[in-house]
Amino acid sequence: MKKIATIAFLVAFLIVLPVARADESDQATKVTFNQPVQIPGRILPAGTYWFILPQDVHEHYQVRIFNSDRTMIYATLLTIDAERLQPADNSNFTFTEHGSAHLKAIVTWFYPGRQTGHEFLYPQQVSNKLAKDKQTSIVAGD
Repeated sequence: MKKIATIAFLVAFLIVLPVARADESDQATKVTFNQPVQIPGRILPAGTYWFILPQDVHEHYQVRIFNSDRTMIYATLLTIDAERLQPADNSNFTFTEHGSAHLKAIVTWFYPGRQTGHEFLYPQQVSNKLAKDKQTSIVAGD
């Protein structure tokens, strides 16, 4: 009887485990910027935003940016994979500073525990300029 209970527990655990991790599939990340930041195609004013991937894993080359209560979408951005050597415990954003106002542009976003992140695709002319600018990584707390 004890063996049957143990096997039933293990089977239940294996069934629940993927469901428990399913909420991570959208990599929902809430972040607050204390100054305006540039994303491809626009500037986000200072404020709180959600960075979220679509539910369909085949569309994870897109990042959707919502307002603080997720009722309005500000942008759907195209990305390519970005790699790092070690995963971190918190979300991580890489910015560049450019222009006379030192406006920060978001270059990459990594979800906690992942070595593969999202590099935002800017038009070629902007991308070339950003590649020459100073880059800074910011760790977003939970």
